[in-house]
Amino acid sequence: MSFDRFEDLAALVPNEVITHSLVEDIVLPGNAGILALITLDNGLDHSRPTTLGPGTLIEFGRTLESLRARAASGEIAAVALTGKPYFLTAGADLSTVKTLKSAEHGRLMAELGHSAYNLLGSLGVPSFAFINGVALGGGLEIALAADFRTVSTGAHGIGLPEAFIGLVPGWGGVYRLPRLTGPRAAVKIMIENPLSNNRTLDGRTAHEYGVADALFEPADFLEQSIRWAADALNDSAEILDRRAALSRYDDGEWQAAAQAGRAFIEAKTSNAAPAPAMVMDLFEAAEHRTQAESAAAECEALTELMRTPQFHNTVYAFLDLVQKRAKRPAGAPDRSLARPVTRIGVVGAGLMASQLALLFARQLGVPVVLTDIDQSRVDRGVSWVHAETDKLLARKKLSQDRANRVKALVSGSVSKEVFADADFVIEAVFEELEVKKAVFAELERVVSPECVLATNTSSLSVAAMAEDLEHPERVVGFHFFNPVAAMPLLEIVKAPATADEVLATAFAVGKELRKNAVLVKDAPAFVVNRILGRMFGEITAVFDEGTDAATADGALRPMGLPMTPFRLLALVGLPVGQHVQESLHAAFGDRFYVSKNQQILIDAGKKGLWEQDDAGNDVVPESTLAMLTRGDSSSSGEEVLRRTQDALADEIGRMLAEGVVAAPEDIDLCMILGAGWPMHLGGITPYLDQVGASGRVNGRTFH
Repeated sequence: MSFDRFEDLAALVPNEVITHSLVEDIVLPGNAGILALITLDNGLDHSRPTTLGPGTLIEFGRTLESLRARAASGEIAAVALTGKPYFLTAGADLSTVKTLKSAEHGRLMAELGHSAYNLLGSLGVPSFAFINGVALGGGLEIALAADFRTVSTGAHGIGLPEAFIGLVPGWGGVYRLPRLTGPRAAVKIMIENPLSNNRTLDGRTAHEYGVADALFEPADFLEQSIRWAADALNDSAEILDRRAALSRYDDGEWQAAAQAGRAFIEAKTSNAAPAPAMVMDLFEAAEHRTQAESAAAECEALTELMRTPQFHNTVYAFLDLVQKRAKRPAGAPDRSLARPVTRIGVVGAGLMASQLALLFARQLGVPVVLTDIDQSRVDRGVSWVHAETDKLLARKKLSQDRANRVKALVSGSVSKEVFADADFVIEAVFEELEVKKAVFAELERVVSPECVLATNTSSLSVAAMAEDLEHPERVVGFHFFNPVAAMPLLEIVKAPATADEVLATAFAVGKELRKNAVLVKDAPAFVVNRILGRMFGEITAVFDEGTDAATADGALRPMGLPMTPFRLLALVGLPVGQHVQESLHAAFGDRFYVSKNQQILIDAGKKGLWEQDDAGNDVVPESTLAMLTRGDSSSSGEEVLRRTQDALADEIGRMLAEGVVAAPEDIDLCMILGAGWPMHLGGITPYLDQVGASGRVNGRTFH
């Protein structure tokens, strides 16, 4: 097949960083012949991922054409594919894709991928993919196109995230994956993982699911893979038997997987985003399509999606914000100012504190000590860390040796004297200003002059906590989101006195924790909780005014939020939500509504407004309604949505005027990473621009 017809497409992207296909002939052991090994390498350092643009795919396709000719002449016995260290390839180059303006260009890009990948299965000799690192989207699909696959235990970032970024797995993944893993696992990889904070697989899990046929350790991964390939050339029966067992399914299982996928999409996005539903359409049809028919449908779907506003929103949210701005936090001091952190202290031993201790021990690999007011609380906190570590071990997220090290790193005490040699101490005690001030006063008498004091407060003033200290410059806000291990956002709060060295240390620690940190001014509730507080206030207000619960709670469905307001309040905890709302009301006045009805629910011990009836339906019991005082002014869903949009535009306009963050992009990043704001809406500020709210309220758009 000639790739000449794609040259005009490549010419549209003259600045593409080409990932070259470097070929090396390797003599296989056991007289198995010559293996032509392709290494995908862009020539950049190992922190810069390889990606797939049109120039890259043309070179890859032509390389395979030449290898097919060599196979036909008997020169080679097999072809294998691997990547530079840490990457097979991170998938399609989105910066390239977003420049393709016409439908024809989008279609050509889709067809180019299929043209190149299909050659892997028609070389005339067996093909292998050695997954040595990140394999995302088209990077996983290129491996799926090979006849056989190995994967490294050290590989992370394996998956098909297209539903998350507004596309479909358009280079054969929808067709090939379920035929390897079975339909249920395929739906998990294509739908459930992407829509759950873009979760991916590691090497072990990929092997368990059947994505790869063999698993090897990273130290000698390539050597082991080559040896395994030689064996497979001689006898592949065992490999094919394992694959058949993992992928076995019937019509009922395929359809059940499709139904489960659609239910998951409804729960996560309210079907507001087009891409996930299109993935499921392709998946359902792929059961009875030929590979060529599925490929044609994938090309058509990609062509359609690349023209949608939702895709361009997603590219902004994912590429410009999550992949770029999050890696270079606006306003962060020079990292050279950061102090070394070799020992961590956590004040408190409750659930949040214990989560922090586990995270620090896992990611930083330094000793972590918990304290609390009595030994029983300390023991419960340490026991929780040990139990969670055992769960990670059972799920093969940690090796036995690593699990033992994590447990050994976490200890507890009832005395804060143990913090004398700590470099970084974070408090996670009750959300009460005077309690936190007392904690910091006690810590200052114990810790070294260089020790950073951090607070995990969600809404209180960092400056007020530090105002009575001899050295307030050592205090910084370090606000995590729950659950700590899963949520990627870290709001780093700079009080007026916070020293640059302290701030730089906080950013360095956040990076080691693999969190995306955003610099935030010391203002009530910072970013995410302030915006959510305004939203919660509007929804609880319309309910108290007389709008029925279903209308009030369902009005924001067009936003595609991962959870409705009343359900999110129940998850956060009504007392926590009420406390934040009262703090915001005290700081900003009546625009933050505090519901007396919510306090009634709290006093009555209610966990939330909704309860389930015997049929499993969400209802507000009559006994609950009887406790509440409500008006008789009802709003429609459309009125509630518009009112909330305008309120959010107003609050974000005020936050930017106050300098809470550097730019609207930081607001967007916080909401995406901390509140699950949908990628297809492109961030909260573009959304408010597009629906007209920013213009209505502020007289201008955010962008």
